[in-house]
Amino acid sequence: MDRCARARDWSEIQERMLVPLYEAVYERLEVGTGTRVLGLGCGSGLALLMAASRGAAVTGVDSSSAERLALARERLLPEAWATRTRADTRIIDGHPRDAADAETPAYTLVTAFEPIGCLAGDSEGLAGLLAAATPLVERGAPVVLAGWGPPERCATSSVLRVATKLADPLRSTGSWRPALRDDLEEVAQRAGLKPDGSGRVACPFGYADLDSALRGLLSTGLFDAAICATDQAQVDKEVAEALHPYQHRDGTVWMPNVFRYLIARVP
Repeated sequence: MDRCARARDWSEIQERMLVPLYEAVYERLEVGTGTRVLGLGCGSGLALLMAASRGAAVTGVDSSSAERLALARERLLPEAWATRTRADTRIIDGHPRDAADAETPAYTLVTAFEPIGCLAGDSEGLAGLLAAATPLVERGAPVVLAGWGPPERCATSSVLRVATKLADPLRSTGSWRPALRDDLEEVAQRAGLKPDGSGRVACPFGYADLDSALRGLLSTGLFDAAICATDQAQVDKEVAEALHPYQHRDGTVWMPNVFRYLIARVP
């Protein structure tokens, strides 16, 4: 799939599925004027945009997709808004250490909203990113991690099992696995953070039609290992078949899911 088209599918179709998660976290932590957010793995920037709309100063860091970051810049940078309220917004293609700036005050909130606990090995490297970010953050500031909820409460789990079925069984990473209860806590512990509360949020995946559902889900990257092990056409076919039980008579696709977040504190 064309990388630009895939990034656009993510930003236009899939990313909004996690809006209830972002809203719940921002409401609980009272994000607003005076909040300085460092968003790790910010992607195309919807979570940062929502924080900025509350008055927060936001910095997004990502190195996984130049295409998604380009969309984040379209959404967030001052020239896109013609207003001074976005003047303290930064989008960085790189590592958390690249967000260090002698003229920038310490961050008061770190978010890592890319959900973990779905792919084998998907949390590897996150602890290191968090450890690199904590020196830039006020002592006691919250760090938010997000993950998939229990498989029995996530209808999309049955679709994601296609990724496991088709992926190379010898691969140690990249294939779907059920979320585990302590996935988020283990990452926080490895990063030297202290857990300080958690929550669950309903995030249903709803699509206008089967094609939109297929494009949205494939844009997540959760099926990449399966595509490498087989081919795009085979994955498209089997994912579409797995989606049929969730398609309504009007053609829409609806899958209830629950996501979990953990609030940890910088020591």
